[in-house]
Amino acid sequence: MTIRNWIRFFIHTLVIGGAVTATAALLIRWDQFGPYVQDGNVIGILSSLLWFIFVGFTFSVISQMGYFAYLTIHQFGMGMFKSLWNPVQVVLIALVLFDLIYFRFRAFAEEGESYTPYIFLGIGILVVGLLVAYMKNQQSEAKTNTFVSALFFMIVVTTLEWLPVLLVNSVKWLYLMLLALLACNAFQLLRLPKYIEKSQMERQRKEPTNS
Repeated sequence: MTIRNWIRFFIHTLVIGGAVTATAALLIRWDQFGPYVQDGNVIGILSSLLWFIFVGFTFSVISQMGYFAYLTIHQFGMGMFKSLWNPVQVVLIALVLFDLIYFRFRAFAEEGESYTPYIFLGIGILVVGLLVAYMKNQQSEAKTNTFVSALFFMIVVTTLEWLPVLLVNSVKWLYLMLLALLACNAFQLLRLPKYIEKSQMERQRKEPTNS
């Protein structure tokens, strides 16, 4: 990928992280925005929105670091496990989903609390992961391989990126960061090939003038 397209890719992902976080914050963090809206405090609303946008930028950077780390791990896994890499990824996906539901419940559930919210959160991540993996699968010629790898990224890598908030277990921040990470990760997974293709076309256009 050319430097120019990499910068575009970075900025577009950054904007998605900021926009998703700020939009979600209007609902999830209404306790912060509500008093400003009631008082008609435009400065307070805008300053809070700006702060959440910058928080979203941070989430986006974490997402991008995770994505490029995943690309390295994926190549390493394919080289080491070869045809077993897909089954290994499936096992890791199952372990992470189990961990998200069972061990989070054991660690953070209050007395008498139900498994239901923990199960729904795991199912939600799985559904989004399946949808994005299906879309990625449609883009690729090697469909049997791409689906599992995309699902692995959307579930396992997203969960690793999510760990700072998972360990604290602040419910509002839990959902804010998750929404931003899922949006950024889906964008990167689905759009990176377009930026690479654009870079290749730009290089091909330059070749005749350089020869």
